[in-house]
Amino acid sequence: MMRTATEYLAPHATNMIRLDHTHVVTAFHQYRTTDSPRVKRGLVDQVCLALEVHAQLEEEIFYPALRAVAGDEEALQKSVPEHDEMKRLIGRLRGMAAEDAAFDDTFMELLRDVLHHVADEETILLPLAERRLHDRLGELGLAMTKRRMELLVPRTGELASAMARSMSLGTLAATAAVTAALTALCLRRHAPR
Repeated sequence: MMRTATEYLAPHATNMIRLDHTHVVTAFHQYRTTDSPRVKRGLVDQVCLALEVHAQLEEEIFYPALRAVAGDEEALQKSVPEHDEMKRLIGRLRGMAAEDAAFDDTFMELLRDVLHHVADEETILLPLAERRLHDRLGELGLAMTKRRMELLVPRTGELASAMARSMSLGTLAATAAVTAALTALCLRRHAPR
């Protein structure tokens, strides 16, 4: 089967999944129990949104394709129940105030579950997909990219708000100052003379 130019440009599904894992683990590592409730809430909301979208992409597109060629692989069978547990913890975190005494512990429980899940995917499922779905990974990556946009576009405000809250006030002020300076510079350069 001949691949289209778009399929050549789309990231492979397995690379997308690895990038998602890296993004979420990096956000987890930014979390400090000593941070302000505003920063904690922002980081938790970012992680939760990323995990929700990631799980939906895997459940709708990646797992069915892998299941079709790998059958009842144990790690694949465990994946959806592990997602369900993550969703339960996400629901719990979304319903808690960041000041709640159980907030940090719940987030750390989510971290442990995610790290276990990521380890299984990266050492078992992704290599299996690369062997068995090699010629379909671009097509699956394209489908996952399109679906990601469909899922994120209605939630861009939520994502922007979480990102802004996850920064310390000093970082937020510095970012605003740099953005304002760059905007002024661009406007000056492109102003009619």
